[in-house]
Amino acid sequence: MLDNWSYPRFAAHRGAGKLAPENTLAAMRLGRAHGYRMVEFDVKLSADGVPFLLHDDTLDRTTNGRGPASALTWTALAKLDAGSWHSSRFAGEPLPTLAAVARWALGDDVICNVEIKPMPGRERDTGTAVALDAQMLWRGASVPPLLSSFSEEALAAARDAVPELQRALLVERIPPDWQLRLERLQCVALDSDYRELDARIVNAAHDAGYKVVTYTPNDPAVVARLVEWGVDCVITDAIDVIVPQ
Repeated sequence: MLDNWSYPRFAAHRGAGKLAPENTLAAMRLGRAHGYRMVEFDVKLSADGVPFLLHDDTLDRTTNGRGPASALTWTALAKLDAGSWHSSRFAGEPLPTLAAVARWALGDDVICNVEIKPMPGRERDTGTAVALDAQMLWRGASVPPLLSSFSEEALAAARDAVPELQRALLVERIPPDWQLRLERLQCVALDSDYRELDARIVNAAHDAGYKVVTYTPNDPAVVARLVEWGVDCVITDAIDVIVPQ
């Protein structure tokens, strides 16, 4: 089913795991400095529809802002400090747009796993906007980004908007009908919590023509076992411990 999978075996979670403020350009650069050729990050929409990087629905944990991220325009979001919460070294680090990350990634030969992380009620809008932006930003790239999401509605919207971009379905627990869901969404990969995987599941996915992505094992022994099972991409926080292959 899938003959054009071009993604590395290892990806840096939210840019640099926990070594830098997540979902910032500083984190992406640090992940690259540790030898990672692929980064994973979360994207949602501002109040005025600009795709930008943030994991949570609210701004409180990882910026000096407060409240729902969707309540602010990009002009307001761009003024926030997304680094001081982590450490003084990163004070003043801003939230980046998807466009800014794309420019950096293309310039530094880094491949991206873009997790579509919609605010509640904006699943379809976010899936569509992120897919269309990714198509435009990575036009002509040798390896386009992999789009992933826990939201099947967002993935369906991304599929409808830009069917040629590859997609992965994120799950916390692998449902019994995982193959039917992947078929319906025209995904190329199952992206699961690593604790859900075993050799049988990996083999079943491969036999059905799908790749397997997993998040976020940080123990080298666990990672080695996942690789032995044939997991196609491991997303990890431990970028200073897990040497990318």
